[in-house]
Amino acid sequence: MTDASSSHFTQPNPSSALEPNWKDSGLDPALNDKTLKQVQQVIQKCCADIQKVFLSDGQHPMLVLNALIARGHILLEGVPGVAKTTLASAVARVLGCPIKRIQFTPDLLPTDILGGSVFNPQTGQFTMVKGPIFTNILLADEINRAPAKTQSALLEAMQEGQVTLDGVSESLPQPFFAIATQNPSEHYGVYPLPEAQLDRFALRVFVDYPSAHTELSMLMAYQGQAPVCKPRMTAKLIKQLQGLADKVFIHPELIKYIVSLARWTRGHSHIKLGVSPRACLTLTKLCKARALITGRAYVNPSDIQELLMHCWSHRLHLSDEALYAGANAKELINACLKAIQYHGPSSDMLNQFQTNQLQTSQSQTSQSQTTSRQRTY
Repeated sequence: MTDASSSHFTQPNPSSALEPNWKDSGLDPALNDKTLKQVQQVIQKCCADIQKVFLSDGQHPMLVLNALIARGHILLEGVPGVAKTTLASAVARVLGCPIKRIQFTPDLLPTDILGGSVFNPQTGQFTMVKGPIFTNILLADEINRAPAKTQSALLEAMQEGQVTLDGVSESLPQPFFAIATQNPSEHYGVYPLPEAQLDRFALRVFVDYPSAHTELSMLMAYQGQAPVCKPRMTAKLIKQLQGLADKVFIHPELIKYIVSLARWTRGHSHIKLGVSPRACLTLTKLCKARALITGRAYVNPSDIQELLMHCWSHRLHLSDEALYAGANAKELINACLKAIQYHGPSSDMLNQFQTNQLQTSQSQTSQSQTTSRQRTY
């Protein structure tokens, strides 16, 4: 099942094994070579397990995990029957966290997702009943089959990690990760997602028909008992990975590059609505997460270029003239990358910047500890 763009992640190595008891013992909070190796090992193991269940030609498992570690959410789009829900379920099992699934339908109500007050005839009082959104992993299946009123129930949860019930804010379990699937808008019985909802998905990934080889492998794999995934993570481990991603170094020139790309989308005549500042912030977080899971403590220009299609294509709204001319978001994203060139430090220089920054930070920490001990004495 091929991606809609030419993004390439490091292929997971199924033969790699986790360090003994690593999942239970936790990660070193320092972003060093040992920690980066451990992160790669668990990500590779997760991807290998997911690929047993969801056979694909693309890098869908890595993209989903990328969104998770960036504290984002992901939207899987494709025609019915291409295993979008299978991919989402496999990822949820690998993460080893509680999962709730909501099948979106035209008659689904916001309270069916969030919960609400229910009258208890025995006590004569109203009791707060929490809905399925109170979970770590939320699978929103066929999200665009419900009207906008119901879709909007997810807005606060996806942005702030909380929901409001009867005027009271309730925090959601952390980590909170929404995996939504949708059918293309051309199909019958679907409601297009509003701009505010789309902007809260870190990535939109297309799930296409598989190649002949992949489809043959799938049919052979599912002849007998269907393959299953094993839990490879915990909620604690996911939060540790998210914390490590925050520490990944991104050079100011790369941040300027992201801003230049965003401003290009806001000034193009074919684009009615360019990407928002939230989209820039989301792309930055995704790039830092991508660097972490591919074994780097610094962001490369390639991280931006390879994630841009998945991160921004669903945020662009084309003008009527562009639509009449047959233009699409993919073409405009490619044009944006060609028009805005990166002229900052090379990959080797970025690595050196990160190393120098880490050494300076360690030196300052050491001096602070020494000063603290001297004051104690």
